[in-house]
Amino acid sequence: MQRKVPFLMLFFLTALTLGGCSSVEEADDPVIGIWSRAAISDLPEGRTSVREEWIFNDAYLGRYHRYEGNELRIKTDFGWETDGNIYTIEYPGLDREADQVTIKQSQDNTQLLSLEGEVLALRE
Repeated sequence: MQRKVPFLMLFFLTALTLGGCSSVEEADDPVIGIWSRAAISDLPEGRTSVREEWIFNDAYLGRYHRYEGNELRIKTDFGWETDGNIYTIEYPGLDREADQVTIKQSQDNTQLLSLEGEVLALRE
């Protein structure tokens, strides 16, 4: 009987340990997907196209890209969260402040708008 006690204790400890693990909470949110913005910018090298892209996933994470011309200049991860209809996008490791946006849908497109009403990106 003494040999069964350590086995049973090990079994219950393992069950408690594994039972305490939780999965990553997944988001089911309209922001999930690909958003982008394109513009022409005057850089020291001259005029060039600038494209920014945000890819939101369902684990409250995403990937941000910035292209200048055909060259990828920035590629980094970001985190996002929502509070009501306001989304906060944070860029750890970049010298960039967090963006706070809302989603606005019209007949022509769906936009991420800053709280000041400026278009951050369009849904692709």
